[in-house]
Amino acid sequence: MTNVITRALRPASRVRPVDTAAILSALPIPVVLLDPENRFRHVNQAAEQFFGISAAGLASLRLEDLVPADNPVFLLIAQVRNSEATIADHDLTLDSPRLHKKGITVQGASLPEEPDMVLLVLQDASAARALDRQLAFRGAARSVTGMAAILAHEVKNPLSGIRGAAQLLESSVAPSDRELAELIRDEADRIRGLVDRMEAFGEKPIARTAVNIHRVLEHVRKLAQNGFAAHIRFQEFYDPSLPPVWANRDQLIQVVLNLVKNAAEAVTQEGVAHPEIVLSTGFQHGMRVAIPGSTTRLDLPLFLSVRDNGPGIPDDIRPHLFEPFVTSKSTGNGLGLSLVAKIVGDHGGLIEVDSRPGRTEFRLHLPVVTEKDADL
Repeated sequence: MTNVITRALRPASRVRPVDTAAILSALPIPVVLLDPENRFRHVNQAAEQFFGISAAGLASLRLEDLVPADNPVFLLIAQVRNSEATIADHDLTLDSPRLHKKGITVQGASLPEEPDMVLLVLQDASAARALDRQLAFRGAARSVTGMAAILAHEVKNPLSGIRGAAQLLESSVAPSDRELAELIRDEADRIRGLVDRMEAFGEKPIARTAVNIHRVLEHVRKLAQNGFAAHIRFQEFYDPSLPPVWANRDQLIQVVLNLVKNAAEAVTQEGVAHPEIVLSTGFQHGMRVAIPGSTTRLDLPLFLSVRDNGPGIPDDIRPHLFEPFVTSKSTGNGLGLSLVAKIVGDHGGLIEVDSRPGRTEFRLHLPVVTEKDADL
């Protein structure tokens, strides 16, 4: 395998020979080599991550095992073999039960000494497009704060009554129910804090601390299972080794609560036989974004995910998902996700959405606490 690639990319006589396969393996973008039967003859580490299958697993597969035979990528491969030229196609969807990738750019090239072999380079531009959309939506979301300032006064009065009722319950109910009363009181205090900051929500610097993301998720899960998601099954897949995130705890709770509530509403629709919400966290290397208006780049290695098995987001809504007042709900106001995008953006984070019937996932990429943050 190495000899095939090395012959195709033979160095000049004065250049010291290098292991070309090792170079391909080190590339941060997925690269695969297909034989005449479209079997995987070589894949690099990025390709393993792209397909979610190890190199050993891919070695026993053909591309047709992962992508339907009528996919445009096979037309590209055929054109490369026929013309022995480099051909590219953009914004492809590779969709099957084993693979779901959208917005993929595929470049194919032949190897001069092995004309039936095809080298494919796969580039996923979905994260970059998601970031561009969020930068546009962030400005639109700030317009929501003006309306929120008007509503804040109307929220505080009933909130005080809720908190007072919770305090009375806390002193009179059985010990087994006291936790629920405390939960109501704590949530009333948290909402009051959010309302107090709402008028200048888009302008004030965020007060951040080191936040354990798993405690945030557990807090939201308890709220959901004791309220709007009482009959929904929750699954949790957490990476216990994750460091704290550098964030505002109350705002993160607001973000996750909105996402879980949306997921709960999705899975309770007609046709979902076994409603389920999956909460997960993990570490993803290589996720970096530029801070708007700065040359600084921010690492976002930690992610949290909220996934449901509902019917999916309608196609006409998906491109405008984070815009204010855009919703598919008959009773919704279309503000929840726009505020989610704004809060995540204010933290320097990124939010991605992957949705199809039976599976919708919102994935948040967030910064972790650094030594500089710890000194603040």
